[in-house]
Amino acid sequence: MRRTIATYVPFYYGWIILIVASFAMTATLPGRTHGLGLITKPLIEDTTLGVSESEFSKLNFWAILIGSAMCLPIGWLIDRVGVRLILTGVSLGLGGAVVWMSRVTDPDSLFVALVLIRGLGQGALSIVSMAMIGKWFSDHLRIAMAVFTVLLSIGFIISTVGVGVMVKELQWREAWGMLGWSLIVGMAPLGLLLVRSTPESVGVPVEHAERAALDLPLSVALTTPAFWAFTAAAALFNLMWSAITLFNQSIMAERGFDNDDYLMVMGVLVFAGLPSNLLAGWLAGRWPMGRIAFIGMAMFAVSLIAFPFVSTKLEVGLYAFALGVSGGIVTVLFFTVYGHTFGRAHLGAIQAFVQMITVFASALGPVILTMCKERTGSYTGMFTAAAPVAVVVGCAAWYFKLPQENVNDVADGH
Repeated sequence: MRRTIATYVPFYYGWIILIVASFAMTATLPGRTHGLGLITKPLIEDTTLGVSESEFSKLNFWAILIGSAMCLPIGWLIDRVGVRLILTGVSLGLGGAVVWMSRVTDPDSLFVALVLIRGLGQGALSIVSMAMIGKWFSDHLRIAMAVFTVLLSIGFIISTVGVGVMVKELQWREAWGMLGWSLIVGMAPLGLLLVRSTPESVGVPVEHAERAALDLPLSVALTTPAFWAFTAAAALFNLMWSAITLFNQSIMAERGFDNDDYLMVMGVLVFAGLPSNLLAGWLAGRWPMGRIAFIGMAMFAVSLIAFPFVSTKLEVGLYAFALGVSGGIVTVLFFTVYGHTFGRAHLGAIQAFVQMITVFASALGPVILTMCKERTGSYTGMFTAAAPVAVVVGCAAWYFKLPQENVNDVADGH
């Protein structure tokens, strides 16, 4: 057998791929709402740009909307060219866009930079990262995705704190430029050196898949009710999450909480998500994914309906805990369900389509939140309206069976 980098590793090389994938997803930080949230205030205060909060919100919305168009071609390329070259190319492109954004001096250039950063970061690089794991794992996909989300949470904690400190100590432009160069000289070479597109491409046997195999194209996935139920759950969560994280300081202030309380909430969100990531991955191998999705969306609804009534540090901590747990569950399912259900062959196209929808939802979130604030004078109306929708979507995910579950039922003689 031909000796490759993967065959020199004394364990399944997919675990190396998983680690690199977690780095890649962490590297999407500049294209994500909480990443841009680190520089939103100093960017708005930058007199060179002259962009107000409402103007930046609109630029951000259209940047996400236009940038999401990159998802579909990236998914198509992943299935045909492979994740190795696409990861390298996207990392270089994103890094270059971030460096350029650190040097823009007018709103038009800022908008173009935002489009590229949103499209290449939140869109393209996220798809590549998820596809890397889906292409390498089959039988252990659920536990792999649980480990991935834990590594990702740790990575986002470190990167968010690190970039936050840099923005505080340096000018936002210098900090942002350094982040871009880290993608160019760090992530891109790492992907080229360590990543391989599939086990078959380097002569490594695919891990044994005990369940019945399915390799369904996007056209078939789109006809599946369960596909839309799980996608709706992810989209709704992204919509609310982007709204909450982009304007969290203002939302907390409206309820009478200060900056220390805001930081406490952000910490609880992250640390509540870590054990729920592992728990969701463990349960996914024992329970139907629809049942787990219902639990996650029910927790999500509880957190949303409770927030307008929180008034103490304990209550806001419990709200953050429920929201963090629901996020941990929904995230693992989002990363896992499509590869588990529809197979590896067309995973890039399927995840690209889903990512496009969820990215669009994340664009709508802050816009709807600010409209709610302008019309009602409060942010909380959006929380109250979204809670029952979360319950309905959770029920749908539990009710509709996944194609893979139907196949396994037949295989088991049920």
